[in-house]
Amino acid sequence: MRYPRDMTGYGATPPDAAWPGGARIAVQFVLNYEEGGENNILHGDAGSEAFLSEIVGAASWPGQRHWNMESIYEYGARAGFWRLHRLFTEMGVPVTVYGVATALARSPEQVGAMHEAGWEIASHGLKWIEHKDMEETEERRQMEEAIALHEEVTGEAPKGWYTGRCSMNTVRLAAETGRFAYLSDAYDDDLPYWLRVGERDQLIIPYTLDANDMRFATPQGFNAGDQFFAYLKDSFDALYREGEAGAAKMMSVGLHCRLAGRPGRVQAVRRFIEYILSFDGVWCPRRIEIAEHWRGAHPPCGRLRIGEMGRNSFVERFGGVFEHSPWIAEGAYDLELGPAHDTAGGLHNAMARVFRRASPEARMKVLKAHPDLAGKLAAAKRLTEESTAEQASAGLDALTDGERAEFTALNTAYTERHGFPFIIAVRDHDKAGILEAFKRRLDHPTDKEFGEACRQVERIARLRLEEML
Repeated sequence: MRYPRDMTGYGATPPDAAWPGGARIAVQFVLNYEEGGENNILHGDAGSEAFLSEIVGAASWPGQRHWNMESIYEYGARAGFWRLHRLFTEMGVPVTVYGVATALARSPEQVGAMHEAGWEIASHGLKWIEHKDMEETEERRQMEEAIALHEEVTGEAPKGWYTGRCSMNTVRLAAETGRFAYLSDAYDDDLPYWLRVGERDQLIIPYTLDANDMRFATPQGFNAGDQFFAYLKDSFDALYREGEAGAAKMMSVGLHCRLAGRPGRVQAVRRFIEYILSFDGVWCPRRIEIAEHWRGAHPPCGRLRIGEMGRNSFVERFGGVFEHSPWIAEGAYDLELGPAHDTAGGLHNAMARVFRRASPEARMKVLKAHPDLAGKLAAAKRLTEESTAEQASAGLDALTDGERAEFTALNTAYTERHGFPFIIAVRDHDKAGILEAFKRRLDHPTDKEFGEACRQVERIARLRLEEML
């Protein structure tokens, strides 16, 4: 069974973004241009729009136009856009526009102003409608139509894509076109990342639904500009501090012409821009510039994808991680593997689960499969390649006659007392530390030693996987 979701990402130690000029944070502003592309029977839709307006909780009117809803959307095009355009051009901060193709086609003056300001115009789909129930073939057709119309209206094809009201197929379909420098239908990280789609590495630049003025139009959201400003400020402060500590991140701010373009809200956006520009090391790029930087500074690197391996190749590669016990790799392969297991820690967890749930008799066989330290097999050079390297790392391949005699005596005494070899992750110790542990553990009760030996077997497996991956 394969589980496709990635719950790991960059993990505990994300990379430093290495933004241009040593910036501590990249703050990126998106202006969603949807007005004229929303649900409307004039556009061939089944009913009126019901999403993201001053009418919180609105319902679509099937087969009818909704005068109030249309008027609210028209405010975004007629007034809100221009207010935000004046603000960002005055402050010298560039913007990425998520432009719905049909909305752009109905707003030539606004498109001209976007071009004049040097803003990036990315695609926001053909229409501002829901895609969750759309057939894959129809969504692909609309995506192609959106790209073509976008190019007609703006003069160039979009380099970025964000549907917003997307389906489970959207990201894959967009990646399969091979036309986009980045996709943004994701909210799962504070940094861009590469997603493998088929044979293609697709850059994902995550977007935001929290640092977003859409929360002025949701039941649980912002009621006043001060709340919006406070939330943006706190987000910036947290990420800026992380950047000062050497882990620079990205902050996205999402705006809508009909929402943030209202007089009672635009001042919060102004205060936030003024606030961030008072700091050193703040980069305010368009999303396409983030994509270009990431491709140069953090290009895709091939990594082993555990979930894509066949059973035989998986067992062949990892069957020796637990000494002479390929059944553990076989059991791990049958678990719910996915992207979370592409790392040493993730794969080790899966294999350790199989080992831990095995019977005491099965685990005992694993313990007995381990060789003595500096024993006869080592002298005869009959250890596995992994065991040979491990024992050599602690100098057990270069013992004096006296040291070898001491190890032989300890091996014999330990095995006679406990019924299995002394096991320790030798890479964690030097020769003196191993001898000290040997003598200390020799007199432990056997049930206690069995538990300790099992923990050491798991530790050895973890170190082997770290070296392999």
